[in-house]
Amino acid sequence: MAEGRVVHVASPKAKLYVEADQAIREYLKAFPKALRAYELLIQDPEARAGWNMANYLTVRKLGYNDHGRVHALLTGAAGVAVLRLLAEAGVRLDTLESGAGELEDAYLVVLLSTMLHDLGNGVHRVGHEAFGVTLALPILNRILEKIYPDPEQRTALRALILHGIYCHDLNPEPLTLEAGITAVADGTDITKGRGRKAFALGSIDIHSISALAVDEVRILKGERVPVEIQVLMNNSAGIFQVEETLTKKVLRSPLRSYVTVVAMTEGNGGQDQRIVHRVRLHEREDRFVLD
Repeated sequence: MAEGRVVHVASPKAKLYVEADQAIREYLKAFPKALRAYELLIQDPEARAGWNMANYLTVRKLGYNDHGRVHALLTGAAGVAVLRLLAEAGVRLDTLESGAGELEDAYLVVLLSTMLHDLGNGVHRVGHEAFGVTLALPILNRILEKIYPDPEQRTALRALILHGIYCHDLNPEPLTLEAGITAVADGTDITKGRGRKAFALGSIDIHSISALAVDEVRILKGERVPVEIQVLMNNSAGIFQVEETLTKKVLRSPLRSYVTVVAMTEGNGGQDQRIVHRVRLHEREDRFVLD
């Protein structure tokens, strides 16, 4: 995957998975502990079942965008991309400040918290952050025990990971840089590749329409701050996703001083693409449906 680009959002899900997997492996080549944790995680049957059930309840039952394994990998790739730029800029991470570990361990913290952050949706969307902490605990114990022989260190790292999971939706707000990275990485997955399935199932609202308006998200080295996140849109409706999902997570996290967000439309002769031809208010229910 090219430097500064997280995903090609026009790709089908299978290709998105492959691209995210390749990006994560590339970023973690120099960090064997984090790479080992990644390999253990994607092979873990409890994690895989958790991603599947989280996706089933959010997409099939609530009509939300993707919250499963593909979302986990895309946000994982975004998380390590942001972390690398912060580290290159000399930003001091909380894994190091707290004495829990070194830079390699910070990569592991960000990767695991980001990829497991939505696991709680398999119980319910309401309170999914707290459920996620509970569901992630046995998975983390299995993985960390295979990498860290020192129980004190793995307990400290586990606390940082669980903090990221619990705070990814800003309720409560994240306190560590690593948790901020998890929240912002979650906010970068706002593209039409994520919204298309919910849209096809009949969920027509500003969330799904706005997701279809976003073509690509790029994570680049910033000129004035360490990280610049560029959002390329085919329709100005995408600004809802940028403001309500991504920008909010930047501004309400410890990353606010290190990240800037730029949204732009490109191509089509300056004309927005049409996403919805006509919508009407359903006669018996307070919802919009596609004619």
